[in-house]
Amino acid sequence: MDLFAGPGGLDMAATALGVPSTGIEWDANAVATRTAAGLRTIHGDVRSYGPKDFPEANVLAGGPPCQSFTVAGSGAGRRALDDVLKFVQRLVDRDARTNIDADLADMDDERTGLVLEPLRWALNAIDDEELRPYDAIVLEQVPAALPVWEAYGAALAAEGYTVAHGILHTEEFGVPQTRRRAILVARRDGRAAALPTPTHHRYRKGAPRLTGDLVLESWVAMEDVLTERAGPFRVVSNYGTGGDPKLRGRRRSCEPSATVTGKVSRNRIVTDDTAEHDLARLSTSEAGQLQTFPKRFPWSGGDISQQIGNAVPPRLGIHVLSAALGLATPGEDVWRALADWSPRVRAEATADAAH
Repeated sequence: MDLFAGPGGLDMAATALGVPSTGIEWDANAVATRTAAGLRTIHGDVRSYGPKDFPEANVLAGGPPCQSFTVAGSGAGRRALDDVLKFVQRLVDRDARTNIDADLADMDDERTGLVLEPLRWALNAIDDEELRPYDAIVLEQVPAALPVWEAYGAALAAEGYTVAHGILHTEEFGVPQTRRRAILVARRDGRAAALPTPTHHRYRKGAPRLTGDLVLESWVAMEDVLTERAGPFRVVSNYGTGGDPKLRGRRRSCEPSATVTGKVSRNRIVTDDTAEHDLARLSTSEAGQLQTFPKRFPWSGGDISQQIGNAVPPRLGIHVLSAALGLATPGEDVWRALADWSPRVRAEATADAAH
């Protein structure tokens, strides 16, 4: 089960690994993309469902929204995080859902409570005698969510899970982009949970590209995946550090992309010379490829740049799911399955929100 499934990054990872998945997603645009891709989808609010609705699922995954407490330097964000951690403890103490929901309704941002949903699902599956606890749990979000995953980890460890959490750098897993994500992996089979082991070198600005060695491969550059672009180029960020347009970030095509955000379509693409002549901006397919979606992935609906920026890179998802499920380090067969994927729209891909 993939909660807050977005356009399908984790589901694409599961598909490449041959693991069936179902995603719950509220946003109609992301649902349009998932439907076009043939990913099984429930269009609805995660809060309206629970493990009883999907008793066959044995793995729980999700990337709940965390906007209310991830605003850098925000005192309100810090207070929201403190509130979330208190709610986590109330869930652990099995406070009645009606009590928790009533208090969440009084908060300034109703999205604050969404980050609690994966833990609610996990604890409900444990407490219901008609269900079995999830064998594995995978959670993903921006680095600011790590304190929540740490609190989750303590709660799940008390329920018999082994837990690992930390910050992963996407370029260390073959993603042609520098992006940091807070990850939690939990297992209930008695074996120690572990985050995936990096397969590629980390990118460091100004440092030379290291050739592959016996342990790690070189990080992947934009030009390695955007092969239809002729000649070297630079990507100029649409915003500058601290709002100063003179401090716009620049990455050359022989480097990984900077973090792909919902504003990716606004980035300028220029020639890699002092003249910096404008080139065609990134297409939807190209932006998706920087997130490691297949070239033919059928982005649909509106606000596609935001969909792409919000998505979990499937390649990172493959590594994380493999670690969570105790699978071997992904091999070439898995990467071929992802690269060669093509959409197969199925009639049952989108279920009614009433399920």
